[in-house]
Amino acid sequence: MGEVRFTADNQDERDSGVWIDGKYAGYVKELKGDRKVMLSPGEHEILIRQAGYKDLTKKIVVAPEQVQTIAVVLEENPKLTYPGSDATELRLDIQPKRAAVFVDDGYMGHGGDFGGRFHSMLVSPGKHRLKVTLDGYKPYETVIDAVASSKSQMKIVLEKSNDAPPAQ
Repeated sequence: MGEVRFTADNQDERDSGVWIDGKYAGYVKELKGDRKVMLSPGEHEILIRQAGYKDLTKKIVVAPEQVQTIAVVLEENPKLTYPGSDATELRLDIQPKRAAVFVDDGYMGHGGDFGGRFHSMLVSPGKHRLKVTLDGYKPYETVIDAVASSKSQMKIVLEKSNDAPPAQ
């Protein structure tokens, strides 16, 4: 097995989601220690996403016993539109907190970003698709109807899927 490490210079980059060969692995700052990334030898695709930034895709070739470091440097997405002054404030209490959160198929962050007293998500008024995923759990999907200038709160607890690997 080979190891992949990540470096990031700012909070947005450290909070970015990481997908390896199409599967969500977690966010940059947690992928170390007992969550370090060990990959089988061969070619792999690493995708790093953060709301407000362009996706960063890296193809790497892993060799046995090798340690590779990927510098996470994100570029702002100039095409992004932000919710206006009539945005809906959506507070999400998501378990597990490391699950990936998407609105209308756009990555927004991980569950811990949108819960608690001082954390929420702003969405423009109207209908939106909310999706929460984490490997080993059943994805949660729903349609929300965001009302202008309102606040709402949701509690989402992902269920373990039957094909989840046994806990270690």
